Amino acid sequence: MSFNLPDLPEDWTYAPLDSLSHPNSVTYGVVQPGAALEVGKPLIRVNNFRDTRIDLTDVMYIAPEIEAKYSRTRLKGGEVLITIVGSVGQVAVVPSQLCGFNVARAVAVIHPLPHIAPEWIALCLRSPLSQHLLGSRANTTVQTTINLKDLRALPVPLPPVKVRHAISDFVGALDDRITLLRETNATLEAIAQALFKSWFVDFDPVRAKMEGRAPEGMDEATAALFPDSFEETELGVVPRGWRVATLHDCCKKIESGGTPKRTVPEFWNGSISWLTSGEVRNPIVFDTKEKITEGGVTGSSAKLWPAGTTVVAMYGATAGEVCLIASPMTANQACCGLIPQDNFRAFLFFCARREREDLASKSSGSAQQNLNKGLVEQHQVIRPTNGVVAAFEMTIGTMLNRWIESELHAQTLSTLRDTLLPRLISGQLQLPGDADEN
Repeated sequence: MSFNLPDLPEDWTYAPLDSLSHPNSVTYGVVQPGAALEVGKPLIRVNNFRDTRIDLTDVMYIAPEIEAKYSRTRLKGGEVLITIVGSVGQVAVVPSQLCGFNVARAVAVIHPLPHIAPEWIALCLRSPLSQHLLGSRANTTVQTTINLKDLRALPVPLPPVKVRHAISDFVGALDDRITLLRETNATLEAIAQALFKSWFVDFDPVRAKMEGRAPEGMDEATAALFPDSFEETELGVVPRGWRVATLHDCCKKIESGGTPKRTVPEFWNGSISWLTSGEVRNPIVFDTKEKITEGGVTGSSAKLWPAGTTVVAMYGATAGEVCLIASPMTANQACCGLIPQDNFRAFLFFCARREREDLASKSSGSAQQNLNKGLVEQHQVIRPTNGVVAAFEMTIGTMLNRWIESELHAQTLSTLRDTLLPRLISGQLQLPGDADEN
């Protein structure tokens, strides 16, 4: 199969992927895995790919007798995986701890030859050139599917060994830094959720004071903000002095978004982020796919919400989902913006995140599930005293700021990596020392 390829430096060449792999090793995994089991052989699926790594938080287990039929794709470590059905083109190198795992039909396994580092194969597969070549030949009739024949014939650039290692080490260091930042953020989120649950769901500080103990993990001034008894409310027992309120009571205001007219070009492709309900999936949103102009804001019911606004998706599959916006942005009418009172940013965000299922249960509609602004406004929550909320903002708000800063740093590094990668593996850009080694 012929490919239209860019020129390489004189001492570089192209080689088809299957020539760099063990014979007949570029193949896909288990075709019919059967029902998922509690215990069995672990199976890597498309949903387990996260950036450049394999995420093991939702691994499927299958019957050993089914897995035994696919020993050719049983992993040992050091293989390269690429998704070939659905969300195609995601790539990862198999770490040694996945020895004994297998892969699903939607994942292809590549066993590089000993003198070809799997990291180099993975970098080349991730490159825009490979993604374009594979995507342009993908079958999109039902689900996007990469043909194994095209994958095996894919041209891989081969610079001298030292250059390959230098590029792999450089990009790998960026990958590691990005992963560390995002793992740190996951830890920060878990700590914040745990503290919210301790203070506002389990009421641990109040229970400790009732038992004559000092609340754990806080100074005396913070502990003094919590009462030492409970009282009955329509939502059950709550700390004395706290009250049953609504989300509206925690906000300066709650607003629905709006959509500028598509027929007015001057309203679109501006610099103001415009959030859709489908984008309310990640806990924190930093940017949006579409942008509108200032005229689009003033000429429609869209409103510019400040950074720190909690957004609830009201329509469709994401109804009830909650995010925090990290920068000022607008949204469509399927989003509801909860602009917090002073010191309520962290409390409101984590409170709404915990209420997602209850919010979603209030949605109605035969064609798609819908919430409305009134339902969101009147959703009942337990409102602590202002002093406790301010103490939570002082503690968790700092974590929230660090989370936002770390993610912005990770995005900057990702952009740098994705910008440099195609230039590095095509020889257009040389790392310091490459010229001497060549």
